[in-house]
Amino acid sequence: MSNLYPSLREALVAGRPVAAATLIAGPGPLGAKLLIWPDGHTEGTLGDPALEARVRLTALPLLARGESRVIDDAELGVSIFIESFVPPPVLFMVGGVHIAVALAALAKIVGFRTVVVDARPAFASAARFAHVDELVVAWPDEALAGRLDVRSCVAVLTHDPKLDDPALRVALRSSARYIGALGSPKTHAKRLERLSAEGFDAATLARIKGPIGLPIGAKSAEEIAVSILAQMVQVQRGA
Repeated sequence: MSNLYPSLREALVAGRPVAAATLIAGPGPLGAKLLIWPDGHTEGTLGDPALEARVRLTALPLLARGESRVIDDAELGVSIFIESFVPPPVLFMVGGVHIAVALAALAKIVGFRTVVVDARPAFASAARFAHVDELVVAWPDEALAGRLDVRSCVAVLTHDPKLDDPALRVALRSSARYIGALGSPKTHAKRLERLSAEGFDAATLARIKGPIGLPIGAKSAEEIAVSILAQMVQVQRGA
């Protein structure tokens, strides 16, 4: 059992999600552990292949949501504690605008890793964003490609289709948990028309929260940031 701990530690240090299932009651070797990775492969053993197959199916959706739970299997007479180890959710802000300055600060308070993306060096400057985890000076489609997963949130904030639309194309083709875009209802309607003309269907486009944020009457950049963060939390928690 102990030979799994180096693998678990390596995953934690590298920020890779993994679930650890531990046999806590019933027949079999109590304390036996099984590591389950997002792609479904496992490491270790619980002493029963049938049990391991059931635990794997149960653990994968828990891992995707970052949840931990005790699972009682009455048929096999066992209890398994499944603990999910996941890196913090990542907020990708497209556009180094003033709203992003405030949103990044608030997001870090509630546990997000923060990334600001902008192809314009004057906006994506270290002086403006010294408080973020990562600052990427690149076109959004290049910066976001291959980086979005079910724990990712994307806030598109530039008001410029040359930056907004490439970011949304990548986000809509990913499993990102949250996608929001700044702009008035009229601006958002035009945005949807452009993306629809490119082949995105209505169900896919409905993933975009636009205008971004909860309707709390926000006016200032800081208030808009609060509305966006609240909406992200709402989506993440399934509220």
